[in-house]
Amino acid sequence: MSLASQALAMSGTNPDAKGPDGLTPRQRFFAGNAFSWCTNIRPERARQQIQTNPHSLDKYRVNYVLSNNEAFRQAFACPAGKPMVRANPCRVW
Repeated sequence: MSLASQALAMSGTNPDAKGPDGLTPRQRFFAGNAFSWCTNIRPERARQQIQTNPHSLDKYRVNYVLSNNEAFRQAFACPAGKPMVRANPCRVW
């Protein structure tokens, strides 16, 4: 059991219970992460950023990372073959 699950259990909260927004605490964690990277960028600015900045564009920092994450797949019950589930996920650690 993760520390987050233990903390929720100690507070009497079920980690799989949906809140008033329709999301579970696990789903809310991933949604919050994604919203923190939410941007709208023009193609010209994206091209400039790709050429001058060593960091990935924000949408790739979310989608590519989360599509490799087993906890994300479990939180949203994503079946195999969907865009946010990699057939051959990258495991670094």
